[in-house]
Amino acid sequence: MSATTIDRTTIERWTESLRDERDAEAIYLALAEAQTDLERRALLERIAADERRHAAHWDAQLRAAGVDPSSVRPGQRARILCRLAGDFGDTVVLPIMRDRERQSNESYLDESATFAEDEAGHARALATLVGDTRGEPIGTALARLQRGRAAGGNALRAAVLGVNDGLVSNASLVMGVAGAGVASSDILITGVAGLIAGACSMAMGEWISVQSSRELSERELSVERRHIEADPDAERAELALVYEQKGLAPGEARNVADTLMADAQTALDTHAREELGIDPGELGGSPWVAAGASFALFVLGAILPVLPFVFLSGNTALAVALGVSAVGLFTIGAAITLLTGKSPLRSGLRQLAFGAAAFTVTYGIGALFGTVVG
Repeated sequence: MSATTIDRTTIERWTESLRDERDAEAIYLALAEAQTDLERRALLERIAADERRHAAHWDAQLRAAGVDPSSVRPGQRARILCRLAGDFGDTVVLPIMRDRERQSNESYLDESATFAEDEAGHARALATLVGDTRGEPIGTALARLQRGRAAGGNALRAAVLGVNDGLVSNASLVMGVAGAGVASSDILITGVAGLIAGACSMAMGEWISVQSSRELSERELSVERRHIEADPDAERAELALVYEQKGLAPGEARNVADTLMADAQTALDTHAREELGIDPGELGGSPWVAAGASFALFVLGAILPVLPFVFLSGNTALAVALGVSAVGLFTIGAAITLLTGKSPLRSGLRQLAFGAAAFTVTYGIGALFGTVVG
């Protein structure tokens, strides 16, 4: 048999099949290497051996047709999945390979009944390991592999933290000073000082947090830009994997990746969103807006236990401050349930219980120190 008796389309199909089998063998060996369970490792090594046997078939077909297949090696896609196999084998790579085996089973029905049977068995075996779950988004895994990025909080968390911190910290300060038996005017001065100090500290902390997040995102974008410039083929393969996992056929995913990679800025924006979870137009928002909001929210909570001492004095002012603080804590707890969907009563009482514990401790310590000092 010679290359002249076989059409080019057949040669290309055999070459693609050989590459696919060598890719699969490399990935399964990487998955097996990462396993600590000996049975799972043995199963993956058996599947790799099957893929090696399939590859040998296509290798022989090509050689018989006068084509040297020695240059057919695992591609970028396989190298990326091998890299992910160590940390994300069960959550990312195995679900992808399970779906690959199901597709291979269908494509081999017209080629080889034995191969189709092998691939169907592989799909069943992998399903016993990972079930039918879709798997972790590969973009997330790639981002975690590159820089171990952890997700931050959100606006609700920041708002609750600001108001709650202001209320609990300043109310506890007021109760502690009141427990020491000092005059109402001294309690007022202490409360105002605590309000200002706490609000400034919160604002500064929020500014540093947001600014650091922006600088980290800018650095990650810079690194990603260099990756695209230095190795566009690898980045194109990563992008194709992302869209393949979202449901596109491998060919369609590659076409989408080719289109997006054609423009450098579009490529960077797409990688930033799909892999890094970064919106290049936002980068976490303004640190000044975040600092101002944090300052205002802290003041909103911290002023509640102080206000009664502006108009009242003695035990009356203390009782009103305690009551206002209790209402504030319950309201914060109940307000959270507008988004969480939990019971407002339960959440409000929980918040109130935590606050009451803090007030009791600081009042008792204040009373103890007041007695010792006195």
